[in-house]
Formats: sequence, C-alpha cells, structure tokens
Amino acid sequence: MQIDVFTLFPEWFDWFVGQRHVRNALRRGHDVRLFNYRDTTPLTAGQVDDTPYGGGAGMVIRVDVVDAALQAVYGADVDATLGTRRVAVLAAAGRRLDDAIDSELAGLERLTLLCGRYEGIDERVAEHLANDSISIGPYVLSGGELAAMVVADAVLRKLPGSLGHEDSALEESFSTRLEGAPEYPHYTRPASYRGWDVPEVLLSGHHAEVERWRRQAALKRRGT
Repeated sequence: MQIDVFTLFPEWFDWFVGQRHVRNALRRGHDVRLFNYRDTTPLTAGQVDDTPYGGGAGMVIRVDVVDAALQAVYGADVDATLGTRRVAVLAAAGRRLDDAIDSELAGLERLTLLCGRYEGIDERVAEHLANDSISIGPYVLSGGELAAMVVADAVLRKLPGSLGHEDSALEESFSTRLEGAPEYPHYTRPASYRGWDVPEVLLSGHHAEVERWRRQAALKRRGT
C-alpha cells in the first residue's frame, strides 16, 4: 500500500514513521510518502494561503496550491488520478473515522491524505480534486497533520505483518470479532496488588471460559 500525505510540515511525521508497526509495514513493501505544498506552490515567497471570501478570521489554503502539488506528483489529469487512487481531504465535515472505514482504506492500494491548516482548504479541493473526506472526530484541530497520522496509523496496523501478532488487529476495540464493542479489559502481573485482584477466570487456564468472559466484558462496555 502507498500512503501519500500532503502537508506544510512533513518533518512532523519523522516521529510517526519511526514507530515500530510503521517500520514493519515499510519493510514489507508498503510506503508512506510526504509532500510539502510549499515546494510546488505557484505563488511567490512560498505562499500557500489567502483570506477567505466573505470575510472572517483565519486563512485558507488555496485550491491552486493544492492542485499544483497534486499535479507535480500525479500529473495534470485529475480524472486519471481520482480513478486510480483515493484522495481524501482531512476535514471536520468528512466521514467520521471508525473501524469499518479503517478496514475499507486498508484494502486500497493507494491513499492520499490532504492536510489543511489555518481555517482549512478551499472547498473546491473537496469538490473537484478529491474523492473522499475524512474526520477523526467532532472537534477542531489546528491542522490536518495529527488527523493524517491517526488515519495512517489506523490503516497501517491493519496490514498483515505490521503488528507483532497476526491476531492483534482482528480482536480489538470495535472490530467485527467483538461485534463492534470496545475491547475487553486487560490485566498482567502481579495477580494481586493492594488488594486489587485480577478476575479469577483469567488465572484459570480455561481458554473457553476466558474467551466467554472477554466477550461478555466487551459487550458490557458497549452497554449491551
């Protein structure tokens, strides 16, 4: 899988690509590429934004800036680009990220994430240069970089070989195996600490009972 991120701050992703599961994915042939809007902006002095029409505070990343960046990487044919890869704007109004969308994106060969900054990106980017829009939650961030890391992290960890154990991405919070429920509680040594004891069933060695307890605990967390 190839994940491309367009941003004003590619250096912020140095930490992200150094994470173990990301390194595992890269070693297995997947790729995370980073592109800076300023490197291809058609404006002078590295300008990438402008004031919003209609007035208001803040600045908006220009459509011609994003278009130039995409053309520099993928070529001038927008239809061809959108026909061969998912191009997603990271925006509060986008589809709310969940496990189903993670799995959908993990099944793609090519994913592009467009990071906004300031007041966001000119709406014509979402209307004409992208074919998806994703939100990571009902709150406002200063830019799309953190959101891009969240999306990329959620997607990459679903790829075979990224995690240490093949079942790690199958039985976790909101997965199909747990019927969309949050993951069950986890405990480790010591078995008793300050009078706080690990549930006895987890110490029993009875795998069927442990599995039953975990399923019930997960459903209880969901409130069912």
